[in-house]
Amino acid sequence: MAYKNVLKYSDVTPRADYLNRRQLMGGAAGLAAGMALGPALGASKYSTDLKPNPLEDIASYNNFYEFGSAKGDPANNAHMLTIDPWSVEIDGMVDRPGSYGLEDILTKVTQEERIYRFRCVETWSMVVPWVGFELNQLLDLAGVQGAAKYVAFQTLYRPEEMPGQRSVSLEWPYREGLRLDEAMHPLTIMATGIYDEPMPKQNGAPLRLVVPWKYGYKSIKSIVRVTLTDKEPQTTWNMLQPNEYGFYSNVNPEVSHPRWSQAYEKPIGGGLFAKRQETLMFNGYADEVASLYDGMDLVVNH
Repeated sequence: MAYKNVLKYSDVTPRADYLNRRQLMGGAAGLAAGMALGPALGASKYSTDLKPNPLEDIASYNNFYEFGSAKGDPANNAHMLTIDPWSVEIDGMVDRPGSYGLEDILTKVTQEERIYRFRCVETWSMVVPWVGFELNQLLDLAGVQGAAKYVAFQTLYRPEEMPGQRSVSLEWPYREGLRLDEAMHPLTIMATGIYDEPMPKQNGAPLRLVVPWKYGYKSIKSIVRVTLTDKEPQTTWNMLQPNEYGFYSNVNPEVSHPRWSQAYEKPIGGGLFAKRQETLMFNGYADEVASLYDGMDLVVNH
């Protein structure tokens, strides 16, 4: 998968800042080689001007519980995942339900780079240069019906390749959901890569959701199913601890997690003595998304 006419990592940060791509990407190149891209644009108007984290940070420090609960487990274990071929089942309240092959999807959408802030509920943060396409393009391919109000997502369930799924720590497969207007918002993307490389397996290859104004666990990885529905879908962390993880999960410095404050965050990559930063409402995207929640109590609907 070559990202033509997309801002490259070398345009942002020196190549020496990143691990050797062969070590990071594993088998992702196999999928990439067979994929065709639709027209690609340069860096998006939605991108932040903050300096992105090195690929080494992004690919080595992350949560993907299907491969283990420690931050380094996904990078150590995700090489077992088979990602070629890949398809997404789109069903529910759509005009054209069915299995959509990823190669075919990518010929019908427009990919571009989005440099986004990323904020974990655990209070760490990064800046990630995703490559992907707006989720609304995929939903338009399937034809959303007028009665649909929510979009539900599901991660691959394959415990023989995803060792974390052999535990009962969470109810598998991993599930997430958005309100339809959130899903259709232009900031919400389906990411296929980081910098000018295909998505590392440990980061959710080959296709993951990215919703930059919400905590990171909302950005579900390795998606195999998308369902349009008129009912609020169940989501994995909300099912486990509803008092700690609400359906909306918008980044909000004024609403603490029951076990820690969300008023500050610590950027990853700043070293042992990196200073905390104040958390921004909606992770810095308030101008774009605050209107989605006009009149809503953001404490009750956390």
